[in-house]
Amino acid sequence: MQFLDQAKIYLKSGAGGPGAVSFRREKYIQYGGPNGGNGGRGGDVVFRAVEGLNTLIDFRYRQHWRAARGKGGAGSNRTGAGADDLIIDVPVGTQVFDEDRETLLADMVEVGQQVTVLRGGLGGRGNASYKTSTNRAPRQSQPGEPAEEMWVWLRLKLLADAGLVGLPNAGKSTFMSAVTNADAKIGEYAFTTTKPQLGVVEHKERSFVLADIPGLIEGAADGVGIGDRFLGHIERCRVLLHLVDAGQNDPAAAYLTVRDELAAYGNGLAEKQEIVALTKCDTLDAELIAAQRAELAEVTGNEIHTVSAISGAGMTKILDMLMEKTFAARKEDPETVEEVEEWRP
Repeated sequence: MQFLDQAKIYLKSGAGGPGAVSFRREKYIQYGGPNGGNGGRGGDVVFRAVEGLNTLIDFRYRQHWRAARGKGGAGSNRTGAGADDLIIDVPVGTQVFDEDRETLLADMVEVGQQVTVLRGGLGGRGNASYKTSTNRAPRQSQPGEPAEEMWVWLRLKLLADAGLVGLPNAGKSTFMSAVTNADAKIGEYAFTTTKPQLGVVEHKERSFVLADIPGLIEGAADGVGIGDRFLGHIERCRVLLHLVDAGQNDPAAAYLTVRDELAAYGNGLAEKQEIVALTKCDTLDAELIAAQRAELAEVTGNEIHTVSAISGAGMTKILDMLMEKTFAARKEDPETVEEVEEWRP
């Protein structure tokens, strides 16, 4: 299935049904009076977050969504039927923005969450409701409230506990394939990963969700390469694993390039907890790896880890750290603190 993480769609709620103008006419009943019923309510437009969806591709082929209008009232004081709400299923993590792309209307972060963005019109009054002691035969009715309509932008931000960042060919896809069940594409060329990937890491009887996004290069924030459009998928991550290719001539420059793009993107990415690791360490000797670690540590000010997804060296330690930071962040989240068990490596 093709991955699509943003779409523009048109929404229209249902108009209210018109009220009826009717009079009771039966044999032997003189002056029967008005009996026109009210119109039915129009349908609302409701977004619902569901499991099993991870793309907005359906909205490329259907861009216009209209709820049904309410039925009109009828004689004998019959109220028109109200229309069913229009339920639009979206993946968990979808955000709904106004046409200006800045006003957030809904943030769908839980399975089953429903948000009404447009209300259906109320049904119009029938002439029976206008009857008074001085107006016993009213002939007026209401047409029903009009529908609401708008264009909205849908943007999908994947929900993951940890995210992988780094330059193209930093070993992110290989790492992803080694620790999750995701079928990540691996190749000896840049931008092997062209769309975000999600995978579940099972480690020491615990699990967390890991996200991989296409590699960043200098100028990504200005649209160079694939650009920074996929960075939104790691905005919700609690920790970032920054992978740097140990075979780089200048690992410090590679690290700073990615950090600069994260800062340029904003939205708090540069402030997230970060673990830095040199990858592909099975291809270099110990002396060169030590020199690369020292150079990178001087720039980051943090401990530099070494891993090899092929040989498995250093993988357990990295997963322990990711799990520890993920569980610690979950405990600090007021929405999940009661659900989190303490992590013990």
